Amino acid sequence: MADSISSLPDEILGKILSLLPTKVAASTSVLSKRWRRNLLPLVDRLSFDESMVVYPNEEEAENGSQRFSDFVDKTLALLHNSPAIKTFSLCRVVMTKSYEDENARVNRWIWTAMEKGLLELHLYAPTRLGSDLWIEPRLLRSNTLVKLTISGHYHIYHTPNVYFPALRSLYLMLLALDLDRFGQILDACPVLEELTIGYGDYYSDVAVISVGTVVEHASIKRLVIVTDLPDHADYYLSLEYFDLAIQTVRFQAPSLVYLDYSSFVYQEYDVGVLDSLVEARLSLKLWMSTSHYDFDDVYYYDYHGYLYDDDEPSPPIFGDVTCLVAAIRNITTLHLSPDSLEVFHFCCVSMPIFNNLLNLSIESNKQKGWQVMPLLLKSCPNLQTLVFKGLVHKVTNRCGDACACNPQNPSQKNSKKMEKKKCCLQTCRVKVLEISDYGGCFQEVEQMRHFLGNLECLETVKVGVHPDKNSEFVRANVMALPLLSSKCTIQLL
Repeated sequence: MADSISSLPDEILGKILSLLPTKVAASTSVLSKRWRRNLLPLVDRLSFDESMVVYPNEEEAENGSQRFSDFVDKTLALLHNSPAIKTFSLCRVVMTKSYEDENARVNRWIWTAMEKGLLELHLYAPTRLGSDLWIEPRLLRSNTLVKLTISGHYHIYHTPNVYFPALRSLYLMLLALDLDRFGQILDACPVLEELTIGYGDYYSDVAVISVGTVVEHASIKRLVIVTDLPDHADYYLSLEYFDLAIQTVRFQAPSLVYLDYSSFVYQEYDVGVLDSLVEARLSLKLWMSTSHYDFDDVYYYDYHGYLYDDDEPSPPIFGDVTCLVAAIRNITTLHLSPDSLEVFHFCCVSMPIFNNLLNLSIESNKQKGWQVMPLLLKSCPNLQTLVFKGLVHKVTNRCGDACACNPQNPSQKNSKKMEKKKCCLQTCRVKVLEISDYGGCFQEVEQMRHFLGNLECLETVKVGVHPDKNSEFVRANVMALPLLSSKCTIQLL
């Protein structure tokens, strides 16, 4: 009597095998001729990941062996009668044989999959590979490919004949791709909707950094540019990279709906009309520390708040994001990193009015200040939801009345007390306030008191207590704070 699985139609079994790891699906070929000849060719999703291979000894793990390569060769051979391959993923970890042989073998694997009408191609070669893999020009043309991911030590050198008329999603994180070739690739993807550009350590390859500085495409709806932002970056230590920052960043994407952009600030931005943009996530970083500007934006102060004897004006902060900020003024949702708050303060000449902004999310840390918060909140007249990931931030004299902190400089502290202007929070129409990572320290309690005592339209306050804190004590303190809004309810998460 046949087992219940074998009684299923070939098409159903083929779908099931496609959902299994490729190694498991291939192993079913030993069950019977039916599984080998009829069912295995129906597998349309292949994933080869050498990082999951367990080698018998350390030498093979470090230097490679024929095990993985032989497995890929045999599996593709078994699938030579396959009518179609929809998805092909390859993670190559170690090299075997000579560089030329290995490069030819990897390109042959990819080509074999592409000949089957491939829809998705995902390639990854980590840095431990030792040698770079060249993508042959023939692999840069496909009438069927819809999604393409290339990352790691893959190099694209020849792009004149590249053409992907059906490609809608492209992810690139490469060590060798200059601005010209990147532009040629974009031009060859007329219906592209999602573009992700990623690169890591900025000391590794300066040429790659420039790739994200010019994006011009009519159909892109989702743009993600990811840069590794070291904590201690100084342009005096990376002059070659800084030379790139003197250039102008240019974004021309009229169909853009979502923008996720992380980068050091550039000297200038040329950004076209982004009227379709709904959501923006910005992680912008200054090239230099702003500690000397904690008490004054014009003169140098030391870490104790005392003016330097030379009384010379401090050098200007590099970068100008005014055009970029103005271009996103019609969004409804904005996410800002701690560094972005400082960039908005020091590098934005004029703040636009965000009339459509309903949701504002702020991430805080104790190294970065809230100098721009008063101006930012005043520029969001219709804000409904205000979200904070952490309330602890660096105390400066420029936080204004958006926070309850006291500056360290005595003279500046007195001047802050003398200000009797209406608090910016009192004109804020926020109905929902969400706080996460709340620990209940003195600064957090005072900031929470400041919010609850000035936001008169509040209806809901959601507080996520940090898991390492005494939740009962923290909850009791929050619930005891006075509320200006009589309609407000507090939810402790």
